[in-house]
Amino acid sequence: MRVVSLVPSLTEAVAVSAPGALVGATDWCSHPADLDVTRVGGTKNPKIDRILALAPDLVIANEEENRGPDLAALRAAGIQVLVTEVREVPGAFRELARVLDACGVTAHPRWLDEAERTWSALPAPERRTTAVVPIWRRPWMVLGRETFAGDVLARLGVDHRYAAHEDRYPRIPLDDLRAAAPDIVVLPDEPYRFTADDGPEAFAGLPCALVSGRHLTWYGPSLAEAPRVLSEALRAAHR
Repeated sequence: MRVVSLVPSLTEAVAVSAPGALVGATDWCSHPADLDVTRVGGTKNPKIDRILALAPDLVIANEEENRGPDLAALRAAGIQVLVTEVREVPGAFRELARVLDACGVTAHPRWLDEAERTWSALPAPERRTTAVVPIWRRPWMVLGRETFAGDVLARLGVDHRYAAHEDRYPRIPLDDLRAAAPDIVVLPDEPYRFTADDGPEAFAGLPCALVSGRHLTWYGPSLAEAPRVLSEALRAAHR
């Protein structure tokens, strides 16, 4: 198999589960750290000619991360494209199994079994908290309805304020985010890189949790440790 991945989390999943299969990945595919494949541009602007030059048997994409016209162009060139759709944790496991099967992996890798056990054994939260979860600023955008990250947080006892919004990633003015009066503001380091000096100052008086975007939004090997890593960051914000 010759596989090109246009999804960072799936790049990591394929790289560790089907060594040698991956021949191309996006500029944003940062894991594994020693990944040595041809880079084919960004998730939103892949270099179609560079992908075609790799002669892949399969291109892996995601309905949210990648643009329809790019995928259509690949299909028109005769390339098989597998598109994932993930909006909740169980769906992530189903899609991961589908991707790995398409890449020729004949048995569940150990990390996937471990991740499934971790999430299925997750205890019920002792208490529930409310949150707003910005993913961008200038303009401010937050998690809305039916997002994978929102489901991850909900399973950890965190209900975000815009889960019922008509948009998946609505633009909300900062004053409205403050007025929502959440128990906590969750600030991931991707897609916008919120840091201690860039983000919390906008929510003075509210606890802010700086969390790993890889553990909040990626579905791959990071799922096995995501509950622990995210829970620790959320608890730290309340200290």
